[in-house]
Amino acid sequence: MLRLKGKVAIVTGGATGIGEAICKKFAREGATVIVNGMPGDPVKEVVENILQMGGQAYGYSEDISEAKYAKECVKLTIKKCGKLDILINNAGVFPIMKQTHDFADEAFYYMLRNNVVSMYMMTKYALPELQKTRGCIVAAGSESGTLGLPFNTTYGGTKGFIHAFIKGVAVEQAKYGVRANIVAPGPIDTAWTHDETGPMSVKQEKMFISATPLGRRGTPEEVANVYLFLASDEASYVTGGLYEVDGGITLSKGPVGLEVPGKLAKEPESTLDLEHTMEGATSLE
Repeated sequence: MLRLKGKVAIVTGGATGIGEAICKKFAREGATVIVNGMPGDPVKEVVENILQMGGQAYGYSEDISEAKYAKECVKLTIKKCGKLDILINNAGVFPIMKQTHDFADEAFYYMLRNNVVSMYMMTKYALPELQKTRGCIVAAGSESGTLGLPFNTTYGGTKGFIHAFIKGVAVEQAKYGVRANIVAPGPIDTAWTHDETGPMSVKQEKMFISATPLGRRGTPEEVANVYLFLASDEASYVTGGLYEVDGGITLSKGPVGLEVPGKLAKEPESTLDLEHTMEGATSLE
């Protein structure tokens, strides 16, 4: 069953990490996808991958934290597809891990722009079109938006804003038939959670995994599966919800993940051809 047949979706941060998985999952389920990423992101490659698999996609490579580009992204979607059904506010950055008193102001403002302002701008300019289609928004929260995050307290703060903002949008926009929900991933197998590719140390990696009851990282496709449900008509009575895709870390007490046998701690194999999982915004450059 094509759960998004005939739907049109914008996916911000759609070229790397979880965003790539969302784009390819949605395209496989029948949606036309507008893949948004920053200039320099592999947007073109992801669009080509989707076209090669028989899906429909267009690319838009601009910084949608700027109002003019957020507007333009929506306008491009309407020009190419005639409508907008789904906005996936997935874009975000995770540049450093430092204690608050050592945290760089530059990194704080960088996260505000790319985690908060980008989501606000896209939501604002997409809503008039989503009202026409009785569409939906799904935004990227985080378990750290609920619990806070030591060594990157500002990241947890940006995600806490997203949680509250989207819940407010859900109530405000219900009279227009627009739904809004949050997906809150825990430690996912992307560039952000590896010492070699992101800001986490080996010690921090081990702490996150040991604190996860399922004893492993989640996969980008496992997160994309939840986005798919919330974006589909199967979730027609679901709005204002926060869906934790975190292996149980939000509930855990201590290193319970160490109790999981090795054979159960293995990640499931992906059904998507993901090429950019270990890319993404993990520095201030």
